[in-house]
Amino acid sequence: MKRTSALRAAAAALLLTVGLGAAQAMPASAVPTAASPTASAGLLDAMRQDLGLTERQAEERLAAERTATRVESAARKAAGGSYGGSWFDAGTGRLVVALTDHAERAEVEALGADTRLVRHSAAALDRAKARLDAGSAPSGVAGWHVDPRSNSVVVTVVRADRDAPAVRAFVERARATGPVTVAETAAAPRTYAAGTVGGDPYYTGNVRCSIGFSVHGGFVTAGHCGGAGAAVRGWDGSAMGTFQGSSFPGNDYAYVSIHSGWWTVPVVLGWGVTSDRLVRGSAEAPIGASICRSGSTTKWHCGSVLAKNETVNYSQGAVHQMTKTSVCAEGGDSGGAFISGDQAQGVTSGGWGNCSSGGETWFQPVNEILGRYGLTLHTA
Repeated sequence: MKRTSALRAAAAALLLTVGLGAAQAMPASAVPTAASPTASAGLLDAMRQDLGLTERQAEERLAAERTATRVESAARKAAGGSYGGSWFDAGTGRLVVALTDHAERAEVEALGADTRLVRHSAAALDRAKARLDAGSAPSGVAGWHVDPRSNSVVVTVVRADRDAPAVRAFVERARATGPVTVAETAAAPRTYAAGTVGGDPYYTGNVRCSIGFSVHGGFVTAGHCGGAGAAVRGWDGSAMGTFQGSSFPGNDYAYVSIHSGWWTVPVVLGWGVTSDRLVRGSAEAPIGASICRSGSTTKWHCGSVLAKNETVNYSQGAVHQMTKTSVCAEGGDSGGAFISGDQAQGVTSGGWGNCSSGGETWFQPVNEILGRYGLTLHTA
C-alpha cells in the first residue's frame, strides 16, 4: 500500500471513526452543512501559535465561524440587489453584511448578522474588477480584489515598485473603472512549486508539490504543478497517477487520477502539529474566518481569510478568483489543502514571504475545481 505511515494512521483512524461504509460522497454542486466536532488539542495549539488565541478563544471562534458560514448564504439572498458583500468580524464573533439600502436591514439582522450601510453593491464592485481582469498588469502590481470592508476594489502594488511609471499608469486606469483603494505589499507573489527533495509529496518531473483533497478517483491540486497528461510519482518514487486536467495561468487548479495500488481517504494531514483532519464537506468560510493549510514543506499553519475573488498577477500570468489568506507557505507546499474546521476550502497556489518571517498565501477555491471537472469530493 503506497502511503506514508501518517496516511496509514489517518486511514485507520477514519475506519474506526466512521466505519467502512460510512464515508458518503457529496455532489460538487451541493452546499454542505458545517459540522461542529470538538476541536482537537493540536488544532487549538496551532490557532494559539498562529492567531495568538487562548484555547477558549479558539473554541469560541470556531463555533462563531460555523454560525457565520451558515448565515452568509441566507443573508445574501435576503439582501438581494442591496448586497454589498460580507465578512466575519473576529472582534464581535458575528457576520457583517454590507447593504446599499436600509430596507433589507431588519430581515438580514433577523438571521443573526450585523449590517453596515455602504455606497456600492457587490455586483457593481464585481463589474469594476471584471474591467481590470480584461486587461494586463505590470509586474509591480501584485493583484486586485473586491473588498467588502472598504466597499472598493483594492489594487495591491509591490512597495518597491509603487512609483514606477507602469504601476502608476495601471492605478490610474483602475480608478477610472470604479471605486479603487491602493494597498502595498512587501513582495510580488510567486507559485510554491519546488525542486525534488524528500518528504511526503508527489512529483512531476523535477517539481515537487502537495496533494490537495481526495476526490473519487484521485485528488485535486495546483495547475502550475503539471500539465494535462503529465505522469505523477508518489512519495516513494513509484508511478502514482496522471494529470487528467490542468489550468494555469488564468486558473491554478488540476485533477490527478490515481492508479491501482493507491487509494484516497477524506483526510488532511496534521503532521503531528494537530490530529489529521477528517473532511466533511466544502462549505465556504467567510472573509475574516480562521483557516489552516497543510503542505509537504512547512506542514501545518493557520491564519485568516483576507479577501476573495482576487486576481493575482504572477510572473507567468494573472490567475483569477483566488482567495487571499494570512497563512504562510514555502516552495513545495503548492497544491496542498486549505481547510476551515472540517470544511475543504481550496488548494495552495502561491504567495510571498515564508514561515519564518511571515507572508501571505492564495488558494484556488475547491468548489470551483470540483465543478470544472465534474468531481465528487471524498468526505467522511
